[in-house]
Amino acid sequence: MRFAGMSQGLACGDLIHVSGQVALKNGRITGIGDPEVQARQCFANIAAVLALADASVDDVVALRCYLVHRDHYPAYAAVKNEIFTTYPPCGTAVIVQGLLLPDLLLEVEAVAQRRQTA
Repeated sequence: MRFAGMSQGLACGDLIHVSGQVALKNGRITGIGDPEVQARQCFANIAAVLALADASVDDVVALRCYLVHRDHYPAYAAVKNEIFTTYPPCGTAVIVQGLLLPDLLLEVEAVAQRRQTA
């Protein structure tokens, strides 16, 4: 699914800003009603955007998560903690009234910093 007037990611020097990613795969919502499945898809999408900028989730320095209900936070946190085991990024989680599509439970933005190569 494409959204007019926005980039999925944008590099500014060594920083890469990844737009909010939701549980869309091939234009369809995955994990309807399941925040863990949706969180996994969000992070898979973030990884795909970062790969296009020659970066990976290991380069993520900050995350922002928007959740439609506080009960979804433990599932999001569990997936996040599986992915970021050594150096967890800074993070913010915000409860919102809703997201663009009603079946979406969460949306995750990321900021990454490319590692310096010798």
